[in-house]
Amino acid sequence: MKVVEVNHVSKSYGTRKVVDDITFSVKEGECLGILGHNGAGKSTLVESILGLKKFEGNITLKGFDMSVHKPQLFQNVGAQLQQSAFQDKIKVIEACKERAVLYDKEINIIEKLREFNLESFQNKEVESLSGGEKQRLSIMLASLHDPDILFLDELTTGLDAVARREVWKYLSNLKKKGKSIILTSHFMDEVEALCDRILILEQGKQLIQDTVEQVIQTSPYKTMEQAYLWYMGEEELI
Repeated sequence: MKVVEVNHVSKSYGTRKVVDDITFSVKEGECLGILGHNGAGKSTLVESILGLKKFEGNITLKGFDMSVHKPQLFQNVGAQLQQSAFQDKIKVIEACKERAVLYDKEINIIEKLREFNLESFQNKEVESLSGGEKQRLSIMLASLHDPDILFLDELTTGLDAVARREVWKYLSNLKKKGKSIILTSHFMDEVEALCDRILILEQGKQLIQDTVEQVIQTSPYKTMEQAYLWYMGEEELI
């Protein structure tokens, strides 16, 4: 079952087109990775899907238009965006409670904090956390209400190797439960570990869209990182 459908979506700022006629879909339990250099249009595309930016084209989540049915879809969609802002002086537990009241379901906050190794930080102010700890908190808050669709923008930036793999394990378990994930990442090992399919953008246009295995096989190389550099025309870096 397709839970995300993006059809001929474009987004422009004045005369500059930052997302150019993008089409893809994501099935239940599937993870799509959106790749590309900085400025390729990845974050703009994600924000358009979430209804945060106006766009040309058509987008549906679980069969509903996000721009029309945002309140209903809010309960089933989670998002961790690149710039996650928190109130000044707010404690971790307060940030969790503030988010939890937005959803029409009971949420075990302590259990969620434990899943992300944040339980010992619950009474600390968010601004006192390290960059990696803040990133883990942002991902935890995005998945707090057990959404069916999860959007993660540069999800493990700032995390060390152990924390990254803990997040990967958590997301892999979500996929097994039938949750769908759309993520952006600059880490190709992360893409290989989590993604079923990938979409590579270059200056807002689709460069290639296929399974991870097929993207690698279509290139003359054997790893996702090498294949990515080849597709981007940067073979001299391999």
